[in-house]
Amino acid sequence: MNKVNIIKSHFQKHDNVIYEVMRHMNLSLLPAHGKPANYFARLCREIISQQLASGAANAILDRFSSLFPNKKYTPEAVLALPDKKLREAGMSWAKARYIKNLAQTIVNHDIALDKLIHLSDEAVILELTKVKGIGRWTAEMFLMFSMGRENVFSHGDLGLKKAMMKLYGFDDHPSIRKVNTIVDKWSPYKTYGCLALWSIFE
Repeated sequence: MNKVNIIKSHFQKHDNVIYEVMRHMNLSLLPAHGKPANYFARLCREIISQQLASGAANAILDRFSSLFPNKKYTPEAVLALPDKKLREAGMSWAKARYIKNLAQTIVNHDIALDKLIHLSDEAVILELTKVKGIGRWTAEMFLMFSMGRENVFSHGDLGLKKAMMKLYGFDDHPSIRKVNTIVDKWSPYKTYGCLALWSIFE
């Protein structure tokens, strides 16, 4: 049995509601954990994407990348760039500061991105949220889509909350306790449950 079928079988056994969603979607495996050398760029992407639709975020990211030769950027190159250039790329002053702050934190060796791969999910979140501008949601998205961690659920994601309300009949935003009574059964594939929830609004 291939991995996708193993995941679907797990949800069929433990949560038929999500399984029915998965049965009608093209469920793809998460990418294998990315290379630590790319983590800075991925974190920049996550910061830029905060509270933005994907189209707007991608447009800003493309303009930001175009500020650098071959669209490759390093913490040192970002620090050398005037804040005004970041603003002209379309990001807010706050996000420009967050990007610069992330770069400075790495240059100062206050966090070591190459060591994240060896940490647990919660330890990665604790490490990344030391950086101003990276909250728990951003760290969770990084875990899912940059590190390929399969057992992450983001309680702070509004889309997941809305999908839970629709699928499970909650009248209001459910409490963390109520959500956990459902989500804990998804382990060790919580991230794939998230993908299914997000898919219902696509």
